[in-house]
Amino acid sequence: MVTSSSSPTVLKRWIAFELRRLRESHGVSREDAAAAVRGSVGQIGHIEVGRSLPKPLELDKLLETYGVPERSDFFQDLRTRAKKGRDWWIGFDETAVPEWFALFLGLESSAVGIESWDSFRIPGLFQTPAYAEAVIRGGEPTLPDDEVAHRVRLRMARQQLLEASEPPRIWSVLHESALRTVVGDAEIMREQLKRLIQLAKQPTIEIQVLPFSAGAHAGGNGTFINLSFPAELEHDPGAVYVETKIKGYYYEEPDELARYHDAMTRLRVQALKLGRTPAFINRIAEEL
Repeated sequence: MVTSSSSPTVLKRWIAFELRRLRESHGVSREDAAAAVRGSVGQIGHIEVGRSLPKPLELDKLLETYGVPERSDFFQDLRTRAKKGRDWWIGFDETAVPEWFALFLGLESSAVGIESWDSFRIPGLFQTPAYAEAVIRGGEPTLPDDEVAHRVRLRMARQQLLEASEPPRIWSVLHESALRTVVGDAEIMREQLKRLIQLAKQPTIEIQVLPFSAGAHAGGNGTFINLSFPAELEHDPGAVYVETKIKGYYYEEPDELARYHDAMTRLRVQALKLGRTPAFINRIAEEL
């Protein structure tokens, strides 16, 4: 069963994913599924991409059609929690949390494993308030002060994940350029680098640095985040999140996930050994 800590957004995603998997594994077409609930093919499509939840009777009928009526109580419980639950970021406006980013926040808060590659800046989960503000202002110089403050608060709220009773295991590979690029000013950078050294001492966080001397590497196409989920989320293969200037994109197909996991493995091998991280970062801080 799914853990009670899973966000409503993730529960909705999982219901969609599992209903699609069950339909396909039992050889049922979307047309036949639609006929079973006296609905439309478009309605089934919306359910299977997480745009909407099936109604209770529709859910029972779909599970019966897919040959697993005995799972009704389990799915109905998930549906209730997905519909009535409250995600932690509710209260932040759509400017700070557009729909595409809300899904990422749900995935991040429910993940048991987070692997990230960053080539130009420190990842959001590790940022100090001053560094986060400088990054946000640099990326969008015309944002009003109150909106910048709003986004900084959101970024700091995400970091509560690191203090959870059962935090996810995090493995971050940072390019040396992310450590040497002065964001804000030298004082802000020294504070940020000191924060990284402290985080690297936590038992659930591993930080590696890919030095300039590594040359060409497997992360040349840009930053990405690999997310894995608890075993309770049956059959969930995980997700890869890639963010652009406009929006975020999610990759969930097995071959896509395999390519990103392979890239992360190669980056780990190319990066400095874990034990060298604190001294390497400290040396950069002293050079500022």
